[in-house]
Amino acid sequence: MSLIADKFSQLARREEGALIAYVMGGDPTPEDTYSIVDAVAKGGADIVELGIPFSDPIADGTSIQAAGVRALSAGTRPGDVLEIAKKAKEKHGLPIIIMSYFNILFSQGVDNFMRHSRESGVDGMIVPDLPVDEVGPYSVTARKNALDTILLAAPTTTPNRMKLLASHSSGFLYLVSLMGVTGARESLQAGAVSLVKYAKKYTRGKIPLAVGFGISKPEQVKAVLEAGAEGAIVGSGIVNQVQSYKDDTERMLAEIERYVSSLKSASKGSG
Repeated sequence: MSLIADKFSQLARREEGALIAYVMGGDPTPEDTYSIVDAVAKGGADIVELGIPFSDPIADGTSIQAAGVRALSAGTRPGDVLEIAKKAKEKHGLPIIIMSYFNILFSQGVDNFMRHSRESGVDGMIVPDLPVDEVGPYSVTARKNALDTILLAAPTTTPNRMKLLASHSSGFLYLVSLMGVTGARESLQAGAVSLVKYAKKYTRGKIPLAVGFGISKPEQVKAVLEAGAEGAIVGSGIVNQVQSYKDDTERMLAEIERYVSSLKSASKGSG
């Protein structure tokens, strides 16, 4: 059992949902990101997702795009993000996921990049622009390097494709709760709860389901978990804290820890 799958099992026994916290690697600098991951862990995040900044982030909304620009402007490279992952794993022991567009893996060699990722303590990877139709060779390489292949399902995913995604994913299946890109929303879209219930028909008893895109408030975390998801993914809400307080590091870290703690509290009793 992978560390990610084991974490979901532990949380289920405690009747908790998983809080998966996204942090853009290198935002506002690689050095700051070490401290941000510490704050996220202290706040109670169960799994950390580290983004590798990329120049054409097609799935990302305004907040995460801006974070990527800040990280790239700070000179952040993929190897810097893997070094952050390594230090985070050594200090906190939490499951670590890398989110990267396929071009980065391709340019460095998929096997080479995955090997370095595993050596850095990474447990799984999310590649938003990798379609399930082309996942075969990728997943073979991922298994060889003991990395979970975390695929994405969308509101438009058909039943047959949902079955395919559930069967080819490991760690958890990432359910995109809305049409469009990432970004904090004031409220969940009306169909989000129904979407979770629909996806659960294909994941129940097979793989955990975690919901992301548009989740930024404790009540939204609670809603998707009560609908049947095993995890909630929060990214833009955390990135927005970095944006707001990037010129006051001490306050930034305190606000991130407080924010993540409020999200984690909403996951308890919802598993």
